[in-house]
Amino acid sequence: MSANEELKPYLITDPREMSRRVDELRRQGKRIGLVPTMGALHLGHLSLAIASKNECDVTIVSDFVNPTQFAPGEDYDKYPRTLDADIDLLSKIETDFIFAPKPSDMYPRGFDATVHVGGVTGLLEGSFRPTHFDGVALVVLKLFNITRADVAYFGQKDYQQVQVVKKMVADLNVPTEIDMRPIIRERDGLAMSSRNQYLSDDERRQALVLNQALEEAKRLISEGERESSVIYDAMRAIIESAPSAKIDYMHIGDPTSLREMERVCGNVVVLLAVRIGATRLIDNILIEK
Repeated sequence: MSANEELKPYLITDPREMSRRVDELRRQGKRIGLVPTMGALHLGHLSLAIASKNECDVTIVSDFVNPTQFAPGEDYDKYPRTLDADIDLLSKIETDFIFAPKPSDMYPRGFDATVHVGGVTGLLEGSFRPTHFDGVALVVLKLFNITRADVAYFGQKDYQQVQVVKKMVADLNVPTEIDMRPIIRERDGLAMSSRNQYLSDDERRQALVLNQALEEAKRLISEGERESSVIYDAMRAIIESAPSAKIDYMHIGDPTSLREMERVCGNVVVLLAVRIGATRLIDNILIEK
């Protein structure tokens, strides 16, 4: 292979083959990093894979659109599937493995196991998508069992999801460390997301109100505002300046339990879910004192 030739990641589609490969690697004492994704990769995903490569001996990126976390009527069927492009992107950073199983291999005929994590799943995304986090917990636990990863890398954009996974790992004694990395944003502040491609040019411009509202919350808190209602009003005014914006929720809460705070006290996370046209976007900001 020439110095300029890209090293393709080794593509594995069979969960049993992935487990056999992991067995070999663990016998060699390798530290294994996992980046769970649903494909349609962007620079946010690549930042997680680079973090894994910097800290682990072997990096596995899963590329699987998980049907169990989509409710009827959600966008499972139209969710972008771009495996060839994903492989090309991962080649540029010389990722070791890409694990892209078929739904029928992850959930074979007769499959009926469930995983439910209480507490942090009962609000926010859990209120709007009641079955979502059960599906997330199920597929993540399966991925952890298949890869036996020492550490798994997640992006902060899916903040509530990360807290769900952390609680599942703690409650079930799963020996995988959870590493949450900062949100990667476009130059204008929009959080990178596979769903951004659903936005029209005009909706893409309107979507900037999410980050603008979060930055306003940060500014108010840094200047001493403690009443959540005041912060919500300021955020709402910014978001509703976008003609097609519809707020699902605004939430100021404890960074771990996500319990809502009427008054800001200590570290907080501010979370948003907003529909811009037909596209539902989430974003957040962690404000630490």
